[in-house]
Amino acid sequence: MATAPSRWVALATLTAAVLLVAVDNSVLGLAVPFLSRDLAPTADELLWIGDSYSFVLAGLLVTMGTLGDRIGRKRLLLSGAVAFGVLSVLVAYSRDAGMLIASRALLGVAGATLMPSTLSIIRNLFADPRERTAAIGLWGAASAAGVAAGPILGGVLLEHFWWGSVFLINVPVMVVLVAVGSVTLPESRDPRPGPLDPASVGLSLVGVVGAVFAAKRAAVGGGWPTVAAAGLVGVAGLAAFVRRQLRLSVPLIDVRLFRGSRFGGALLADLLAVLGLSGVVFFVSQYFQLVRGFRPLLAGVAELPLTVGAVVGGLVAGPLARRWGAGPAVGAALGLAALAMTGMLGAGMAGGYPLVAGALLLAGCGTSVAFTLTADIMLSSVVKEKAGAASSVEETGFELGAALGIALLGSVITVGYRAGLVLPAGAPEAARDSLGAAVEEAGRLPPGPGEMVLRAARQSFVEGMHAGAVASAVCLAVAAVATLVLLRGDRGQHSES
Repeated sequence: MATAPSRWVALATLTAAVLLVAVDNSVLGLAVPFLSRDLAPTADELLWIGDSYSFVLAGLLVTMGTLGDRIGRKRLLLSGAVAFGVLSVLVAYSRDAGMLIASRALLGVAGATLMPSTLSIIRNLFADPRERTAAIGLWGAASAAGVAAGPILGGVLLEHFWWGSVFLINVPVMVVLVAVGSVTLPESRDPRPGPLDPASVGLSLVGVVGAVFAAKRAAVGGGWPTVAAAGLVGVAGLAAFVRRQLRLSVPLIDVRLFRGSRFGGALLADLLAVLGLSGVVFFVSQYFQLVRGFRPLLAGVAELPLTVGAVVGGLVAGPLARRWGAGPAVGAALGLAALAMTGMLGAGMAGGYPLVAGALLLAGCGTSVAFTLTADIMLSSVVKEKAGAASSVEETGFELGAALGIALLGSVITVGYRAGLVLPAGAPEAARDSLGAAVEEAGRLPPGPGEMVLRAARQSFVEGMHAGAVASAVCLAVAAVATLVLLRGDRGQHSES
C-alpha cells in the first residue's frame, strides 16, 4: 500500500486524467460550427463525428475495466494515455469528415481505458473508507470541473486558433500524466484473473452500443425503425451477455452482484440521477445561446453554477455519509436535486437567471453527492481485485443514463416545443423541427417576419424546457425514493478484502 503522501500525489495524477477526458467531451459542441465550415460534413457525418467517440467508449468500458484487472491498471492507464495523446493529434489534423469520424472512434478506444482505470486504482490506493470516499469525491469534482472548463477554454481557443486546437490541449496533459504517473502510481491487478472470454467481450460491445445508439438516435429524431432495431439488438446482446456470464466459471463481470440491493440499488440510483439531470442540462446551453442570445463563452460561464455545485457536492459527500449513512445521504441529495429542477421553471425569454443559476447550483450539488456515494458503494461492494470490473459498470451506467436522459427528456422538450409553437402565416414549416432550425429559417426572412418567427420559437422552446424540467424533477424524485428503499440502513459498510 502506498504511503499517505504518495497516495494523494497519485490521486492528483488520476484527477488530471479525469479532468482532461471531461474537457474533451465538452469542447466538441463549440467546435462543430468551425469544423463544419472547414470540412463541410453532411448531416449524417456530423452526427457520427459526435457519436463515434461516445459509442466506442461506452461499448468498451466493461472490457477495458476487466482488462485492467488482468494486465495491471497502471499499465492500462498509461498505455491509454499515450494513445489518447497521439490520437488527439490525429483528430486535430483530420483533413475530411471521414478521417475525423475514424480518429474520434479510435480516441474512444483510448478514452475507455482511462475512466475505469482511474476509479479502480483509487479503490486499491485507499483502503480506509473515509479516505476512499473523499478521494472519489475529488475524482468526481475534477470531472465536473472539466465539464465547465471545456466550453470556457474551448471558447478562448476558438477565438484565436482553428478548431483542431481544442483537441491539441490533450497532448501536454497526457505527457505530464505519463511522466508523473509512471513514478507515483502503484501497479495493481487481480492475481487470479482467469481467461478473457472473447464472446463476452463481443456481446457486451453489441449490447451497450446498441442501447446507446438507440437512445442517441431517438434524441435527435432518428428514424424510428432504426431506433427500434438498434434497441432490440442492444437488449438481445445484453441478455445474451448476462446468460453467458452466469454459465462461465470466470465471468467478465459477476452479474450476481446486481441481485444485491447495495450494488444494484447504487447502480439504479446512479443511472436515474444522470438521466434526470442530463436531459435538461443538455438543453440549457441552447437556452442561453439561442433564447437569451449569449455568446458561447458567456453561455459557458452562465452554466458555471452547475459545476460549482458539483464540486461542492463531491467534497461534502463523505461527511454527509458518515453523519446520515450512505443510503439516506444519496436519497436526500437526489430529493434536493428534484426540488432544484423546479427552479428551471423560472427560466424565461428575459431575466430569471438567478433562479436558473440557483437551480443549477443545487442540482449539481445533489447529483454530485449521489454520484460520489453510489460509486463508492459499488466499488466497496466488491473485493479490490475486481475493482476494474465494478468501476466499468459504474461508468457504463453513467454513459447509458446520459444517453437515455437526452433521448427521453429531450423528447419531452421537443414535443413541448412543437405542440406550443404557433407560427405566423407564411412562416416556413421547417421552423417546427427545432429551435436551431427556427433560428436558421428566421435569418432568411425579412426582419419583421423573421423576428415574429424567432419570438414564437423562443417562447415555445422555453415552455418545452419547463415541461422537461418537471419530467426531470419527477425522475430525480423517483430515484430518491428508490434509493431510500433499496439502500435503507446502509451506513457505508465496506468490503476490505
